[in-house]
Amino acid sequence: MNVVAPAGQVSAPVAPGRMGSALDAQAAQVYLDELGRWRDGRRHELSELDQAALQAPTGSAATGDILLSMALWKAVSDRYELLLATWNSGGVGVTELTRMSTLIWGRLDTSAASGLSVSLPEACRLSDALLSQLRVKLGLDPSGAEITERIRQLRAQMERIREQIDLEPAGDAQQRAALEQSRLARRLKEIADKAGRGGDVAGLLGPLEIEAATFERDLIVNSARRRDAAALLQRAREQRADLQAREAALRRIVEDCVRRVDPAPRYAVPDAAALGPVPNTRDELEPYLHRLDQVSRAMTIAQAAYVKALRDREELDSRLEAYRAKAEATGVAEVADVAQAYQLARNALDERPSRMVLAQQLVTVYQTYLQTTPAPPGSRHAPC
Repeated sequence: MNVVAPAGQVSAPVAPGRMGSALDAQAAQVYLDELGRWRDGRRHELSELDQAALQAPTGSAATGDILLSMALWKAVSDRYELLLATWNSGGVGVTELTRMSTLIWGRLDTSAASGLSVSLPEACRLSDALLSQLRVKLGLDPSGAEITERIRQLRAQMERIREQIDLEPAGDAQQRAALEQSRLARRLKEIADKAGRGGDVAGLLGPLEIEAATFERDLIVNSARRRDAAALLQRAREQRADLQAREAALRRIVEDCVRRVDPAPRYAVPDAAALGPVPNTRDELEPYLHRLDQVSRAMTIAQAAYVKALRDREELDSRLEAYRAKAEATGVAEVADVAQAYQLARNALDERPSRMVLAQQLVTVYQTYLQTTPAPPGSRHAPC
């Protein structure tokens, strides 16, 4: 369940399934709904933080984290669009549900953000940790009535940190991380006990939240870097599988766009299979991974173009219907010239594919008729 944190802050939803296995359809739908709310909520939060940083005397110190947070958000948002296309309003079978697990647990294209190779759930959690740190740095976290909620959030964070430490390789580094987690947990208990006795703990929570967020962030980042260094072959296999899943989802978006929009963008969908089989030596893997990154960037560019073309058509359709509602409200909708202009614009948008240049011109003509046509005599909107 997606939990709402203080001041409207959202937290990353729990991802279903595992890499390579078909998702449960109901779990996939729940996750898509929660991820959509997380995406929209996080975008709003980042906008607020960006404005706060511009106004804060020390806001420049947060610029790097804000840019990284925005880049992570963009990577998650792009992946969400691919998941939606694969979900196809619930028209999915085992093949599509398996592709969705690959899209969730495969590596995101975050090279422009940090060079890290993280999955969708890791990117969301990393974004959560960054946001918590930024809110405290900029002095935006609530206090007073929100103390109990902040303590609850810290307890949940301690549990996430403990689970992340369990994934660390056994050895000195894991032991040091466990000791650090224990130290932070003791501080949290002391703060919670003091709050329970009615003490003022607002000044103690901020530093602990920064330390906990930084510690969780470092654990996630170090885990991602260690995985990259130790498992190039697995990374290449996963990234190739991810590209194949993205390719299938992108082809669906392209087909929809070509069917509905003229002119449609002319970007080719990269063929992941053309890269050939994954090599098994480090010298061959590194250039192969570079080619995978190039294909990933090409897919991102193509996806942005086709999604924009579809959205432009939807926005023009909404604009026409808004004008139609205004025409009905002002009593001119059934005036012959106005009605004919609407029908011409409506026909152009309903055509498959819609000729967008013509449709835009006809919507503008309809707008002009609407603005210049007086209400007919006898209409309640006609001048007396």
